[in-house]
This record gives sequence, C-alpha cells and structure tokens, in this order.
Amino acid sequence: MKLLSFDLDGRRAWGVLADERHDRFDLVDGRGLSMGRFPTVEAVLQAGALDEMAKLAARARPSLDSRQIALALPVLPGKLLAVGGNFHAHAREIGLSEPDGPTAPIFFSRFVDSLALPGAPLIRPRVSTQLDFEGELAVIIGKPAHCIDAADAPACVAAYTCFNDGSVRDYQKASITAGKNFWRSGSLGPWLVTPDALPDPSRCMLETRLNGEIMQTAPLSDLIYSVAELVAYASTFTPLACGDVIATGTPAGIGARRVPPRWLSPGDVVEVEISGIGVLRNGIADA
Repeated sequence: MKLLSFDLDGRRAWGVLADERHDRFDLVDGRGLSMGRFPTVEAVLQAGALDEMAKLAARARPSLDSRQIALALPVLPGKLLAVGGNFHAHAREIGLSEPDGPTAPIFFSRFVDSLALPGAPLIRPRVSTQLDFEGELAVIIGKPAHCIDAADAPACVAAYTCFNDGSVRDYQKASITAGKNFWRSGSLGPWLVTPDALPDPSRCMLETRLNGEIMQTAPLSDLIYSVAELVAYASTFTPLACGDVIATGTPAGIGARRVPPRWLSPGDVVEVEISGIGVLRNGIADA
C-alpha cells in the first residue's frame, strides 16, 4: 500500500495511491475510507490501523486525482534521525575507516522545517553556495520502540519513503546540526510504502539524478548497518514513536567529493528514486 498526505481545501488529508501513471495518479480519499476516524496519516499510524486501511482500500474506488491536490510531506515526524557514512563506498569517500565502516551508526537529527514538500524547490541559503544532495532510504516508525533488539525492529517499521538529506557543506564542517538544518534544504516523499508492498528494502536500488545525470547509484544491500540495526540502535538512546523517521544514509557520489564539486544551483532538478517506492523530485531555488 502507498499512502500519501496532501492539502485539499486548506486542510491536511491523506489517501491511498490507486493508479500511478506517467503524468498523474488516482487515489482513494482516506477520510472517506476511514469514515472520518483518521483525519491524517499520523492518526492511522497511532491507531495501528494500516492493515485495516489496506483491506478497505483494496475494495474502494479512486475518488481523487493528483490534479485536485497539492502533495504534503507524507508524514510529520516528532523525530527525524539521520545516519552518516552508512554505505561502504561512501564511508571510503568521506574518509571513515574500512572495511567495516564506523564502529556504531553515526546519528544526527534534522528539524521538520528543514524539509521542502515533494515537488517544491529546495532552498539554497543566502550565506552559502555549497548546497549538496544526498539520496537516501527513510524508514517510518509505526510502533513505539525503546531499547529493543534488532530482531524485534521489523515489527516496528510502518513504511518506507525517499529522502534527500540536502546539506550545506561549509556550515556542516563547523556544525553537523547547522549544515543539515537550513530551512527547506532537504525533502521527504513522495509517499509512504508499507512493508506488504516492499517486504525487503535491501533488494531495492537507489539512484540520485541531477538534471537527469546519474550522481549516485547503489543497492540498499550495501548499507553497513541494516534497517533493523539502525532502528534498534536508535531505540537505545531515544524512545521512538509512531511517525518518527530514520534516514539510513547515502551512497557514494555526493557533490562535495566530485572534481570539481557539483553544488546545487537555482534551476537544477534533483531526483531521488528507489525501486519499489518512487521518485522524490525537487528543483532548486535561491532564498
């Protein structure tokens, strides 16, 4: 099942993707599907109602199409945790130890207002021209988790989506928090894909394109720390709640490590595509 959030008539709502075509898609309105019980995706997750909604959606007819809505962030996380240096080739690219990579996942946090909507431009700040791309898989938590083992982590995963961990590199050198949290410098989406439709994300391919040119490509099986290991480790230092997001790291090929560097400029278009999920597409604009 693919779930998306959107703005309609001035309100945040949600739906289930029913038919995806090249230029548009149809969806089942989640408000009608749930008879008003769950006004948002977050409410569905909190109620543990994903299986129920999937069964209802399978029998429902689409009632909206993409021309009637404006995509919103697919989920509004209480916490957005991201991981650095979690692909073998990228760990080498940025000078982390090999062959095993970092001795533990390198976590940092992002604020929700650092994310642009799917399809909206990422914003290059006034104080820097070193805005960079990082295509990633993001994991959405669907069950509270605190101090769990990796074996129990898959049961806590509600869905997956694409993530662009847009980074302002000169600021990042002084402060990871600063470099990773400029306003609307990253993005999340375009929708959530539940494990029934994506049972094994390690079999997926990730590709990041800049103006159609491939910048990053890697199988998700090349993660140093798996989804289960990341969820379990994060749960040791913070209680994870429904709707929280963990971004699992980016492959090699970032703009900062190219010769010459490939910084994002106004007019560019960045696409993060993960097989089985879809394409997160954002242009670039100046603040």
